[in-house]
Amino acid sequence: MPVPDDAPPPLREVSQEGQRRGRRMRVGAWKVAGDLPASFRYAAQGLAYGFASQRNFRIHVFTGAAVFSLGLLLGLSADRLAVLVLTVTAVLVLELLNTATEAVVDLAVGRRFHPLARIAKDCAAAAVLVAALSSMMIALLLLVPPLLARLGL
Repeated sequence: MPVPDDAPPPLREVSQEGQRRGRRMRVGAWKVAGDLPASFRYAAQGLAYGFASQRNFRIHVFTGAAVFSLGLLLGLSADRLAVLVLTVTAVLVLELLNTATEAVVDLAVGRRFHPLARIAKDCAAAAVLVAALSSMMIALLLLVPPLLARLGL
C-alpha cells in the first residue's frame, strides 16, 4: 500500500540513549512536514482556517488592527506599541489554540456528551477570555492617557 509523501515516518526502536521509560520515539519526527516551505504552508492554512471559520478570531484581528492604528495615530513609543502587539498576539494565539482544542475534542468524542470534553472546551475558551480582558485593560492603560491629552481633557 503506498504511503503519502507527508505521512509521518514509522516508529522504530531506538537506542538506550533515545529511549525514555520504555517509550518508543519516532525517528525524524521533526521531518513530518517534509520541508520548511510545507511547514509554513500548513501554518498559513491554519491561519486561514481560523480567520474563515472563527468569528471571534476575526473580531480579535480587526480590533487589534484598530488598537494598533490608534496607537500609531497617538504617537505611542515603540515599546508601548510592542506591548500592544504582544497582547493582541497572545489573544490570537490563544484563540487558535482554542479552535484546535475544540477540533481535537470533537474528533475524540464525536457527537456524544462527555463532562471532560466540556471542561476542556470551557477552559480553552476561558483562557481566551482572560487574555482578551487583560489585553483590553493594557490597551486602555496605554491609549487613554494620550487620547485624553490629544482631546485636551
